[in-house]
Amino acid sequence: MGNNDIKQTTTRLVQPILDEMNLELVDIEFVKEGKNWYLRVFADKDGGIEIEECGQVSEQLSAKLDEEDPITFPYFLEISSPGAERPLKTRKDMEKHVGYYINVKLYEPMNGEKELEGTLTSFEDDIATIKVKEKTRTKQIEVPYGKIAKARLAVSFN
Repeated sequence: MGNNDIKQTTTRLVQPILDEMNLELVDIEFVKEGKNWYLRVFADKDGGIEIEECGQVSEQLSAKLDEEDPITFPYFLEISSPGAERPLKTRKDMEKHVGYYINVKLYEPMNGEKELEGTLTSFEDDIATIKVKEKTRTKQIEVPYGKIAKARLAVSFN
């Protein structure tokens, strides 16, 4: 079973569990670190997810994964919150995080920059407007959604 199949199966199995607990599925990754494989499910809700909720999701998902057995070799299941640098994967994520400090990686450079970091001041008509600080001044940069390769919340040290 390929990586994508595992993610799709996991999504299908975990979504009803999360829906019942009013949690949002943020991301799923299936990665090898060192000798071990990890199946990570990132879930969240307004105000953040509690450790007990992660445990409940883990228990229920683990039982469903055992029934279907999509992964035939040993792996670790981890349920966690995306934390301070959560990925912004969808247009809805962008809309919900207007006013937040974000990091954006672009498919191709704009004004010579392939990465921007600043405050997302608006997201309308598929355009993300980001207020970026450059030395002593700030400027608004309009980035078409289609040019964004990856976006995530970022931590500002200013």
